[in-house]
Amino acid sequence: MEHVLDVLTSKTLTYEQKVFSLAKEAEDSLDVLPIPARTKEFFETGALNDLFEGHAPYRPRYIMPDYKKFVEQGSEFLRLDPPKTLDELLSSLQVLYHHVPSITGFPVYLGELDTMIEPFLSEEMTDEEIKEKLRLFLIFLDRTITDSFCHANLGSKPTRAGRLILELEKDLQNAVPNLTLKYDPEVTTDEYAQLAIYTSLFCANPAICNDVLNRDAYPCEYGISSCYNILPIGGGAYTLSRITLTELVKSAESIEHFLNVLLPECLKAVGDYMNARVTFLVEQSGFFESSFLVREGLIQRDKFVGMFGVTGLAECVNHLMAPKGLKYGHSKEADDLGVQIMDIIEAFVAEFPAVYSEMGDGHFKLHAQVGLDSDKGITSGVRIPVGDEPEELFDHLRHSARFHHYFPTGVGDIFPFEVTARKNPAAVLDVVKGAFELGVKYISFYASDSDLVRITGFLVKRSEMEKYRNNDVVLQNTTVLGSKNYDTNQLAKRKVRS
Repeated sequence: MEHVLDVLTSKTLTYEQKVFSLAKEAEDSLDVLPIPARTKEFFETGALNDLFEGHAPYRPRYIMPDYKKFVEQGSEFLRLDPPKTLDELLSSLQVLYHHVPSITGFPVYLGELDTMIEPFLSEEMTDEEIKEKLRLFLIFLDRTITDSFCHANLGSKPTRAGRLILELEKDLQNAVPNLTLKYDPEVTTDEYAQLAIYTSLFCANPAICNDVLNRDAYPCEYGISSCYNILPIGGGAYTLSRITLTELVKSAESIEHFLNVLLPECLKAVGDYMNARVTFLVEQSGFFESSFLVREGLIQRDKFVGMFGVTGLAECVNHLMAPKGLKYGHSKEADDLGVQIMDIIEAFVAEFPAVYSEMGDGHFKLHAQVGLDSDKGITSGVRIPVGDEPEELFDHLRHSARFHHYFPTGVGDIFPFEVTARKNPAAVLDVVKGAFELGVKYISFYASDSDLVRITGFLVKRSEMEKYRNNDVVLQNTTVLGSKNYDTNQLAKRKVRS
């Protein structure tokens, strides 16, 4: 109750942020999930983390509506006819976004914007006329979806709409939505990809997704939501819980004890806990029975998966390799141990029976979880720790390629570049092409002087973080999370590439 009062009387939270915080307190006052004693021990040590999903799941964590279907049919529930003009399209999308829930309380996925917008652009409309409409639309998204765990995609095929969005984003400097370009060398022209990279070197947007590799994740179309979650369109993710290897390894008596005893035991605890969450959500929460998104075919229950998160591999390996003085990202033996750990995790997830997981063939899907603002000394997913990156960018990317293939529901790396890279986006595109040929799935950039920076996967403005540090009220709640993470994990020390 003291914490509730702290929220109510806070002078640094907006009204909206207080409402969401109070709702979380109410949910966490319940105790509806069966949690064995050993699982509780893993929670207490931090080896298992539910990523603040709450103690009583009443909506899926990530929802990926089929927005293209919405554009075709409109919505009876929202009393919206299928849009016929660009103005009607943008207005209808704004209405629908307001009614798409998620773990954050806001939509985490806004669709493949350029391919939705493109059919509504006539030859009679000038670029400037279109850009003014899109500018207002993008400003609306940034100012009303006050949480940057919100994502929109750009398709791999160059479009007029995509080009105009990229031109606008460079000037708008918006933190919402997070954007990703789906890159396919057979479809995406160099000119279009270079424009995307050039834009990202001003505003950290868009990231670049390896479309060729990621579209193999599901038998249906995929989208990218939140930070970099690869999920089925028309479905999403029930839940994302994680094993925090950094914390688990602290109880290890030896490498063998960790691999053969602790790791399998904790993996099962995570799997059982996720099944409990999914079961309650599907069988008791009433979400899939009451949501108009289901009734109108914009989402389907059998297109949801459970995301089995992994984080802190670097510190885990470094702890086990400490007697030999070997480090993750700098030693073949250390990296081989990382691969051995991931092989065990992958084999477990491939065999563990997950409830209500038709899209995962009866199993969960692995995800390289990006971290929390409280993750002091825990490196996101399978990344190399900040400040300890290999000297050569290509060595770093080769390392990434060894680990990206494990994660069908998302994995990525972040690289700050010197501002001079803006003069040669073609060279950065060559880096992307080489990385994707190696097996890297997702890559993002920002310039060393950019106000917008990527934290773990989401975007935050340095200027807004400075306002928060000075106890000023900020619009986006992710500024609070980002500021803590940026400082705690010393993200300003990321190696700047040339």
